[in-house]
Amino acid sequence: MSFLYKYFVTLLLWLITFSPAIAQPVQLVTILEEADVQNPSLQIAQEQIEMASSQIEQVTSLQDPIVSVSLLNYPIDSFKTNQTPMSGTEIRLAQKFPFPGKLDAKGKIAAKKSLWFASAYQDARLQIRHQVKDAWYRLLFQRQAIKLTIRNLKIFDDFIKLTETRYEIGKGLQQNVLKTHLQRSQQLDKLLVLQQQEEATSAELNSLVGRNTDQPLKIDSQLKSVSTNFNLNTLQEQAMKNRPMFKAYAALIGQYKAQRKLAQLDYRPDFTLWAGYRWRDNSLADDGTDFISAGVSFNLPVRRKQRNAAVTEADSALRLTFQRHENFRNQVNLEIHRSLTSAEQAEKLVELYQDGIIPQANQTFQATLSAYQVDKVDFLDLLDSLMTLYRYEIDYIKALSDQQRSIARLEAAAGFEMDQRPEQSNHTKG
Repeated sequence: MSFLYKYFVTLLLWLITFSPAIAQPVQLVTILEEADVQNPSLQIAQEQIEMASSQIEQVTSLQDPIVSVSLLNYPIDSFKTNQTPMSGTEIRLAQKFPFPGKLDAKGKIAAKKSLWFASAYQDARLQIRHQVKDAWYRLLFQRQAIKLTIRNLKIFDDFIKLTETRYEIGKGLQQNVLKTHLQRSQQLDKLLVLQQQEEATSAELNSLVGRNTDQPLKIDSQLKSVSTNFNLNTLQEQAMKNRPMFKAYAALIGQYKAQRKLAQLDYRPDFTLWAGYRWRDNSLADDGTDFISAGVSFNLPVRRKQRNAAVTEADSALRLTFQRHENFRNQVNLEIHRSLTSAEQAEKLVELYQDGIIPQANQTFQATLSAYQVDKVDFLDLLDSLMTLYRYEIDYIKALSDQQRSIARLEAAAGFEMDQRPEQSNHTKG
């Protein structure tokens, strides 16, 4: 994501947020773009990438050269420069060089670590987008459920008037009036619960995109059914290529391989080249001819236990990473399977409610209402048919929300989004 792109997105989001003149209902794509830029967790991950990238240059550079100045062989009784032939002032320049291959190994370790953070960031972005979508579809369900409940409350208000009128003229029972009031109170209780859930979900969604939790969210989207024509095996195979965490684990494996190579190279000595120049007093017997010196020094890698432990540590880390990679692959495959099954079951429920149950329940309610108006059915039957229709309508939008949430989980697990999904050939799972 380029700096220029992030700048324009941030500017647009600022205008949308703080300019009431252009305030419009927010769309999911806008929320997702806002989360990409402003989510606090992603901002932290970006800083980790910068930190890791800056380490590459540090570890692949030579140490600074060392300059030293020495006063050599001065007699302690006089401190004169012309008393002994070896007296003089020397300047020395030294440079340490690691054994060939060590800097390259350190560079690979830092580069792979940087790649780990970059890939982990992309995976974190995928998971944040899943969380945003999950909260979004829960919020849509809650708001549509609130509308249904408010509509039901209005119907109960009409029922209360109807039952009270029939009771007053002697055609109804007092228990019907009381029952209607009780059912309305229960519906009001459900409305309060839904409104509390809606407020909590709205705050969660605002938090995910880096907004103030109490910022209003104007939404005009509706829950819709989508086709889940996915193939399980294809999704699991594509996840190995699409899921950024697999690239992160590959980078981590490369990091520990380079770390093992560095540990093996540590059995080899580093060396230091130095050169010096000594000024001597011109009044000496040999006219004070200056001296030059050069040499090499190196460490003695005699502490074998320490180096053996470093190799063992790298080997253990490498085996552990392979095991974590395999465990992560199994978890991803399981999550894909669960999410796909959940999405397919929700799709079947949506079709069942949409094409069968709700139309039938609505017909039953309308027929019962007509029969009640001519005293052919009891009021409790009418009340039951209304509550049955309401429950099915709530279950229908809940199934729509669950389907979208399952697909969002599926996208996050498999590493793709609906407009970028791999081609599917059929509905089968294997």
